[in-house]
Formats: sequence, C-alpha cells, structure tokens
Amino acid sequence: MVNLVAAQKPLLHGLMKMAGVIPHSVQIELGTVMNFWVPVETIRKPRKDEETPKTQTLTTPAKPVVVLIHGFAAEGIVTWQFQVGALTKKYSVYVPDLLFFGGSLTDKTDRSPVFQAETVVKGLKKLGVQKCTVVGFSYGGMVAFKMAELYPDMVQAMVISGSILAMTDSISDATLSRLGFKSSSELLLPTSVKGLKALLSVAAYKKLWFPNRLHKDFLEVMFTNRNERAELLEGLVISNKDPTIHKFPQKIHLLWGENDEIFKLEFAQNMKEQLGENATFEGIKKAGHLVHLERPCVYNRCLKKFLASLQGPQAEK
Repeated sequence: MVNLVAAQKPLLHGLMKMAGVIPHSVQIELGTVMNFWVPVETIRKPRKDEETPKTQTLTTPAKPVVVLIHGFAAEGIVTWQFQVGALTKKYSVYVPDLLFFGGSLTDKTDRSPVFQAETVVKGLKKLGVQKCTVVGFSYGGMVAFKMAELYPDMVQAMVISGSILAMTDSISDATLSRLGFKSSSELLLPTSVKGLKALLSVAAYKKLWFPNRLHKDFLEVMFTNRNERAELLEGLVISNKDPTIHKFPQKIHLLWGENDEIFKLEFAQNMKEQLGENATFEGIKKAGHLVHLERPCVYNRCLKKFLASLQGPQAEK
C-alpha cells in the first residue's frame, strides 16, 4: 500500500525547487554527513564541454543569508514549507536537516545541541556562508542559540519561535507533568496513532483532524532513527545548576504563538527579560506551538519585517 505522506514528498521537493532551493549533501568530516537545502544559484553543474568536469562547484550566496532550523517532529522543508518561498526573492535561504533527520547522519556519539550547532556551522562554511540570520523553531531554537553563542561573527541575528535558551531538568519535568506525559520521548517520539494525536493536540491551537491512515503513514516516514533521536532528547536536558545566561550581542526577535501550550507565552516574556535590550517580542494570536504552520501568512509578514529591519530603513519599504 502506498504511503500517502511519502507520496507527497516529490511534490514538496518540486515546490521547493520552484521556490529556488535544492538538496545538497555536505560531508562535514569522515563519518558525518549533513543534508542542506541550498539556493539553486549557488550550485554550478559542470558543462558538457569541460575537459575535466567537476561534479558540482559552489558559489557564495549573493543575497543576505537566512538559515531555517527545524524542530523535533519533522525535517527541514516539511517544517518550513510555507516560509521558503516567501523569503527566496530577497534572501539566500539555507535549510539544514539536523543530524538524524532527513538523511543527515553521524557516527559520533555526541548528542548535544552544541554538536548540532557546530555541525551546521561547519556545513554552512563549506557552502560559502560567512554571515547569516538564523531562524530556529523549538529544538532548532536551542541549536540556534548555541550557534549564536559559539559563532557570534557568523550569526548576526536570530528569530526564535517556541523555544528556550536551554532545557533544564526542572523545566523539562514541569512541562511534561503539565502536559500529562511521562518523558520527552513519549511526547515527541510517538509510536502509535494515539500518541501522534496527543502530540498534535498540544502542538496546535486548532484541533486538527486527519484519518488514522494518514497518522500511520506520518509515523512511518517522519519518526525514523528513533534510538538516536531519543539520545538527542537525553542530551538536551541539563542540570539546573549548569545554566548561565549568555550575553548575546545579536538582535533576537521572539516570534510566538500566543496559545503555545508547550512553551507558554510566559517563557517568551521571561526570556525577553533575561536576554536584555537586544531582544524583542511579538505574539501571534490564535496560534499554538506550530505557529509558522498554523498562521503562515501572519508569521511570514512578521518575519520579513524583522529581517528587513536588519538591512536598514530602505529595505523595509
């Protein structure tokens, strides 16, 4: 029987190509490969008349770079399918698939957000990216914070949605207890239709209905590498004694669904205070944790306004 979710992938890939991005695999180091969706104009295929044709050559991006980093339930272009096309006219858009998502793999044992951040940055540098603005959602937001902390010369600004600076054990325990789950794996790595429905019910503002067949197909396609992803969740949680609030020099825009049940509005407001004067906050009504998928037009308008502000007053017109 055809998997309906898998059958949609060629269509999504085609739409992404029409929007101006194509997949490109980058060997970060021996044993570590990360897939990126990159601007089509940065990939030059060899000409047939070349005497010693190369497979592909990369050119540096010509427009300001925006890097979109996905969350835990889906790979890059599934997460950002409504944002890519809205940005490619004015920006060079890069969408990495984090390790153990979308074909990105490593034989290393490190499962920390720091290792994810380092791998993304190494990949971006191999692709010719020197400066960028990072947009991070949920788990991807925590990776984005690590990128900004470790590579301030590269990451010029950030947009963060439905995420926090770091997942401490107390935040993890309190959040799971409030949502009615025993562990992060039970919430984020469902193994049954019932579990997937429970995840969607807390992630979305509007109650979504899909036939059970579609839920089963989604489980088969989107939740691969379960053991490694469970280890990523374990590597995410740190002790309450460890966190220190890094002073970020970058501008940080917190763009939130006002009805987010996973990381409630209070998380964003408290984080804005912690981050200081470089942080701004914007809430989107009638949207939950999946704000960029539930209200993409509003989200894109807010996102583009912030990105334009980084380029100066002229860019906002």
